[in-house]
Amino acid sequence: MPAQLEFWFDFASPYSYVAAMRIEELCQIAEVRLIWRPFLLGPIFQLQGWDDSPFNLNERRGAYMWRDLERLTSKLGLPWRRPTQFPRASTLAARVGCAVAAQPWAGAFVRATFVANFGSDRAIGDAAELAEIIDSLGQPGQTTLSFAQAPRQRGLLRAQTERAASLGIFGAPNCVVGGELFWGEEALEDAVAWAQRSRAD
Repeated sequence: MPAQLEFWFDFASPYSYVAAMRIEELCQIAEVRLIWRPFLLGPIFQLQGWDDSPFNLNERRGAYMWRDLERLTSKLGLPWRRPTQFPRASTLAARVGCAVAAQPWAGAFVRATFVANFGSDRAIGDAAELAEIIDSLGQPGQTTLSFAQAPRQRGLLRAQTERAASLGIFGAPNCVVGGELFWGEEALEDAVAWAQRSRAD
């Protein structure tokens, strides 16, 4: 059985942006199967007693994060434009992410949506913006949105977020490999290496 890695992320999470732009290539090189797991951080934060992002609740932590993102995106050559709204509504984007997670173009959608949020300051919670993003990938935007918002599909995101909580996920991004949790953008290489080791075992 091929090694696999679950990548848990929220489209409103700045560090998820940086990680999402790197994870698929890392997994391809390592021959590790990547599974996209979009979820919502809001309910996870509520479990910890927070009603907002910790980067908003803690001014010093937030200031550091924004400067760190400037450095990271510059280092990796990623588009960067600080969002005028943070955290930005991401429920619809996450629903689409759940609906297309098994499609071969899922990674392209994830990256394009993150770039829209953190590279272009676009409202990724808006259906028209998302339809345009999907269309730009050569996929049917309106049809995909309708599918993602159908009653059967809408429950996927809720179930995914509940599973994130059950796994002990407390922030994003997270990689899960065989029950092992790897938190943060800087842990990607360790997570991929763990998946490779698991395959060897």
